[in-house]
Amino acid sequence: MELDFIENIDDHDQSIVRLYNFNKKEAIKFRNLLKDTVIDKKQKLDVSQVDFITPRNCNLIFGLFKSDEGILTKDNETFFCILTLEGFIKMVQLIEPFCKKESKGYQYLYDIDNPIDLLFCPTASFDE
Repeated sequence: MELDFIENIDDHDQSIVRLYNFNKKEAIKFRNLLKDTVIDKKQKLDVSQVDFITPRNCNLIFGLFKSDEGILTKDNETFFCILTLEGFIKMVQLIEPFCKKESKGYQYLYDIDNPIDLLFCPTASFDE
């Protein structure tokens, strides 16, 4: 599994942080890690500390917040995905299909009006 940031993917100043290039086994590991760390233990999850994820040009830290804000950054290098407990529970549900079978599809992991989306994409390519 790899992590990167792609700036201005469309004509609307939208950008994405992307978890990509993974198989079913890694999707299961990521889902379980998110559930264990953020949902169950209510701790931050720093992707740079995860041995099966390779950060390419950024880092991503997941953490609980009182409202669903999505991904925020000050420097386009360190990103914070801050959601409510319910937001993370929904994210785990959105990851679930990738844990059941190998997939070429992709999924945005939250639906918030925010200039940076979080894309979960098993293939290395991104097609609009």
